[in-house]
Amino acid sequence: MLRAFLVLVCLAASPALAQTMMHHHAMMDSGDGAPITPTQVGQSAFAAIQEIVAILEADPKTDWSKVDIEALRQHLIDMDAVTLCAESKSEPVDGGMRFVVTGAGPVKDSIRRMVFAHAATMNGVGGWSMSAAEIDDGATLTVIAPAKDAAKLRALGFIGVLTLGMHHQMHHLMIAKGENPHP
Repeated sequence: MLRAFLVLVCLAASPALAQTMMHHHAMMDSGDGAPITPTQVGQSAFAAIQEIVAILEADPKTDWSKVDIEALRQHLIDMDAVTLCAESKSEPVDGGMRFVVTGAGPVKDSIRRMVFAHAATMNGVGGWSMSAAEIDDGATLTVIAPAKDAAKLRALGFIGVLTLGMHHQMHHLMIAKGENPHP
């Protein structure tokens, strides 16, 4: 009986306790009088979207009739699916590697979108040739690199190759603006 009473008291006090804790946290400072405030939004896709929305809001030239944040969200879902759920096997080819990337259900479609988009965007950059092909349960990405980059290509593997180039941030902004980010 006492235990049930204590649980009820704790539950009833929770809003007040939370408010007190938030007030206490807001009162904390870094030692120089500056308040300490949280910086993490708690989830990386949410943070990426929040960053893009802030950029769009700060730009007086933003054409809100073309903005499509949902398209960006769908792209981030694809990125997550490929990064965390796809299977990747590497096969050496003359002058490079072929990555056979597979997955079931929606992951298969995410693989295809990501692989074809990356090949189109990065083909020829740094002397690396990239081509994509559809297979039954995903796609292949064939990468031919200069001989000096052979060890780098092997070390990067499929997901490392997808990270190449600092185009992702601008790519996300273009998607959100309703523009075609792929040549």
